Amino acid sequence: MSSRKDLDLTAIRRTLERERDDLQEMSAAAADERQPVELDQQSVGRLSRMDAMQVQAMAQALEVRRQGRLRRIMAALARLDDGDFGYCEECGEEIPAKRLEIDPVSERCVDCAP
Repeated sequence: MSSRKDLDLTAIRRTLERERDDLQEMSAAAADERQPVELDQQSVGRLSRMDAMQVQAMAQALEVRRQGRLRRIMAALARLDDGDFGYCEECGEEIPAKRLEIDPVSERCVDCAP
């Protein structure tokens, strides 16, 4: 476990796990929107297909962002398990507690962040 005494690691873990679960639920709920659009001209008009394709593209883009956030959450949970949570991946210095309160998946301090 991390030696950071200024962080409530239990609360951070709960927050990360809750967000992970929420993102996974949203991903499952939106699976139908990401499916290929039916191109049968007999059942759907051209404009309706275009609308459906736009909805599909937006749903796919949202899923890419959702999966990226999930990867960052899983990495933060792994750092919690390894005892590395709260330390910069670049320089090894402590990441300020306020930064971690705002975004607990932060991997770098302010000076090393891109």
